Amino acid sequence: MLIELPLSIKNIFFLELLNVILTLNIACYMNDNYVIGIDYGTDSVRAIIVNAANGTEISSATFYYPRWKDGLYCNPSIQQYRQHPLDYIEGLEFTIKACIEKAGNSIAAKIKAIAVDTTGSTPIAVDETGTPLALLPAFEHNPHAMFLLWKDHTAIKEAAEINKHATLFPTNYLQFVGGIYSSEWFWAKLLKTLRTDEKVRAACYGWVEHCDWIPFLLTGATHINQMKVGVCAAGHKALWNESFGGLPPNHFFSKLDPLLDGFRNRLFQTTYTSDQAAGFLSAEWATRLGLSTNVVVGVGAFDAHMGAVGGQIEPYHLSKVMGTSTCDILVAPGADINNRCIKGICGQVNGSVIPGMIGLEAGQSAFGDAYGWFKNVLSFPLQNTVCPPFINEQQAADYRDFLLQSILPTLDNAAAKIDCTIDAALCIDWMNGRRTPDANQALKGVFSGLDLGTTAVDMYRALVEATCFGAKAIVNRFVDEGIPVKGLIGLGGVAKKSPFIMQMMADILNMPIRIHKSDQTCAAGAAMFAATVAGIYPTVQHAMKAMGQGFEITFSPNSAKYSIYEKRFAKYKALGNFTESFILND
Repeated sequence: MLIELPLSIKNIFFLELLNVILTLNIACYMNDNYVIGIDYGTDSVRAIIVNAANGTEISSATFYYPRWKDGLYCNPSIQQYRQHPLDYIEGLEFTIKACIEKAGNSIAAKIKAIAVDTTGSTPIAVDETGTPLALLPAFEHNPHAMFLLWKDHTAIKEAAEINKHATLFPTNYLQFVGGIYSSEWFWAKLLKTLRTDEKVRAACYGWVEHCDWIPFLLTGATHINQMKVGVCAAGHKALWNESFGGLPPNHFFSKLDPLLDGFRNRLFQTTYTSDQAAGFLSAEWATRLGLSTNVVVGVGAFDAHMGAVGGQIEPYHLSKVMGTSTCDILVAPGADINNRCIKGICGQVNGSVIPGMIGLEAGQSAFGDAYGWFKNVLSFPLQNTVCPPFINEQQAADYRDFLLQSILPTLDNAAAKIDCTIDAALCIDWMNGRRTPDANQALKGVFSGLDLGTTAVDMYRALVEATCFGAKAIVNRFVDEGIPVKGLIGLGGVAKKSPFIMQMMADILNMPIRIHKSDQTCAAGAAMFAATVAGIYPTVQHAMKAMGQGFEITFSPNSAKYSIYEKRFAKYKALGNFTESFILND
C-alpha cells in the first residue's frame, strides 16, 4: 500500500536528500585534491603532501643542507651566516620526489598546488634573469653572492645608518616596521654586500628574498620583472607600504649611499598576498618532480607567517613559532589598528598573514640557538677528547652523539626540580642580539649572580628563564601599545619537545599556552595556502578551519609562582638596561 505524502514533506525530503548527495559529492571531490606545503627552515627544508579535504598528512620528507651543515661560507665570529642556493634547489627536488614516492603516483596525479615558506629576511643578489649570482661559475664559492640568512648580522653598521638617515625625511619610512630598521633585514644587507664586494656589486642587478625566489624558480620565469613579490617579505623587511605608494622613493636610498641608486626602480612596486598564484609549475620542474604543469604555485611568505596559519591563529592570540629563534605573530582587524603604528616590533602589514587582516610580527633573535650555544659550551671536552684505545672511532663518534643528544633533556629534567628563588643566577638572553622589542643586534648576552656554588643546571635554568622573560617583554610591548594579547599558541620544535620550557613560559607570562598537534605547522600552513591558491577553498580562513589539526595540550600557569617571577622580571629589565647602556657607551 502506497502512502501519498504531503507536498511540503516531499519538498523537505527532497532537499535533505539533495544536501546529502551534494555533501557526498563535495567529499569525493575534496578527497581527489592534494597539495604540497614546503617549509625552508634554518637547517633544513621540509615538504609534506596533504589531503586538502581534512589536512591529513599523506607523506613528508626532510633534507638537511649539506653545505650549511659543513659550515661553509659562514663565520660566526663576525656573525656571517650564508647559504648556497644549491642547498635549497637540491632540497626542493629531493623532498618533493621523496614525498611523491611515499605517497604513490595515484596521489601525485591529484596534486593541485604547491606553496612555499622560507626564513627571512634571507635575500640574495641576482642578475637580470633572476638567477642568483652564486649559481654562476664566477661566484659559486663567493659568500657575498649567496643568500644572507636571517641571522646574519654583518650589516649592523648599515642598519644604524638607515635609522639615522630616516630621521631626515618628513615621511617616516620606518613607521610600519616598529620605527627601527634591523641588520637582519633587506636593505641593510644589500648595502653591506654592495660595499663589501666590488665584483658582486658590478654583477648585481636585483636583490630578492628567498621566499619570492623559490616560486619564481618553480614557475620557470626568466626575468626579474616577472617575479611576484609577496607582501609579507616586502612589508615586514623591505619598507614597502601602500601608504607610500610602494617602496620609499629612489632618493631615500640614493642619498643614503649612491651605491643604492636605481635599485628601487629595478625591484618591485606591486605586491601580492599568498592566497594568490605566482604561476604554474614549469615544464622543466614538472618533469624533474614528476608532476603536471597544471599544478599552481602560490606566492611565497615567511615561515612563521604561514606557520601561524598552520597553527590556527586567532585574532589577538600570539602565535609563537619557537625554533632556533622565535617569530611571534599576531593578527588583528584593520579597523582595530586604525592606522596606529606599533613601536619596536618587526612590522605591521596588511595581509602578511591572513588576507584582509593586519599581521604584526615580533620575535627573539635567539631561542633554541641560545640553548644550543650552552650545549656546545658544555660539550667542548666531549667533542675534543681523544678516542680511547679500547673502542674504535665509529663507536666513539656514536657514543659522543648519544651524549650530545642527551645534554638538553638531562638539563631540562634537572632544572625542573629547582625551585625559583629571588637571588638565583640571572641571565639576559641577547646571545644573538635583540629582535623585539626595539631591535638592536649589537647587544650581547649576560649572566649575573654567579658564585662558586653555581652549577650548570643553575645556569641553564637562568638561560631558559631569560628567554621566557624575553617573551614577556614582547607581550608587554603589545599590551602597552594598546594591542591586547588574549592567549598564546605554541608552535615549533621547542614547543613540542620541552614541557619544562613551556610550563615556565606559562608561569612567567601568567597565561595559558596551547601547543598545536602538528609537528609541521609551517609546512601545514603552506599547504593551506596551496589549497586556497588552487581554488579548493575560497579563503585561507576556510582552509584553516577544514585542514587544521587542533591542539594537543595546554600549559596552564601556576599562579603561586607569578609574584616571584614578577620580581625577577624587574631584575631582568634592570640588568638589561644596564647592559644596553654599557654597550652603547663602550
